[in-house]
Amino acid sequence: MRGHIDTGLEGSPRDTGLEGRPRKLGLEGQPRPEWVARPERGNTLALRFVVWVALTLGRPAARLLLYPVCLYFLIFSSASHAASTKYLRKVLTREPGLADAFRHCHAFAATLLDRVFLFNDQYARFDVHVHDEDILADMTARGEGCFLLGAHMGSFEIIRALGRRNTGARISLVMYEENARKFNSVLRAINPSLSLQVISLGKIDSMLKVETALNQGEIVGMLGDRTFQGEGTVACQFLGEQARFPSGPFRLAAILKRPMVLMFGLYRGGNRYDIYFERLVDTWQAPRAARDLLLERSLHRYVERLEHYCRDAPYNWYNFYDFWQ
Repeated sequence: MRGHIDTGLEGSPRDTGLEGRPRKLGLEGQPRPEWVARPERGNTLALRFVVWVALTLGRPAARLLLYPVCLYFLIFSSASHAASTKYLRKVLTREPGLADAFRHCHAFAATLLDRVFLFNDQYARFDVHVHDEDILADMTARGEGCFLLGAHMGSFEIIRALGRRNTGARISLVMYEENARKFNSVLRAINPSLSLQVISLGKIDSMLKVETALNQGEIVGMLGDRTFQGEGTVACQFLGEQARFPSGPFRLAAILKRPMVLMFGLYRGGNRYDIYFERLVDTWQAPRAARDLLLERSLHRYVERLEHYCRDAPYNWYNFYDFWQ
């Protein structure tokens, strides 16, 4: 089991050096990461049924469907269950039980369900507490485009909904073409009239579109905790074991010389969310020789904060594959 709505930068078959020239990494012979090879579960018909239940019968009735769905995955998705157990063992520092696995699955399913309501402009039904919102509000007021960097954790959509409601910020999502296709298919099932700004990477004009969005004062959202075949990575200690994280989001921000802000929308159960913003990189103005060091330090800082929020809300991290493989 893994998320069906991937809303961020999840690796690149082409990396970009800090000098701005694309370069092939020569990793085509390596196997694809497990999360790419893992087939998607679910289909549009089932999704439309869940959407109908949610919007017709309401959120409480739709949440009742989450229990059989989660039981199904726990029984029939052994690989995802094993990956969840491995992660929970690290983050909880104890042996997780079946209740922990169910809670992990349920949190994921609950945030997916809540996207139905958020995509239909029902932000007001949620109890949302925002921490350090002024970081984003100040940049928006100045018309300063920036990168928002998150992870497959909690809800990105609750953050995007906050931007629409409180700051009027225009947020573009950066993702790869196949993910963009799946994402738009999901959106059409949830709300056919919904129009989102999605920038597909891996195309000749991708960088230009990102730069144009930033120059127009838009916020560009990316996720930084999945790699892709051929992408440059950096090894970091994460939850007690070394894992590789993509350098692509940081290289993109460094090339375009834009600030990076951390974002995490943590699900706290029921209808409650906590949104956190943190400054990650204010400026990339540094001698070329020092930029790689700044990039690596920023990436390590990102991983440190990701680990912090994983321990704060351990059932919120939704990478249901062997992340440390």
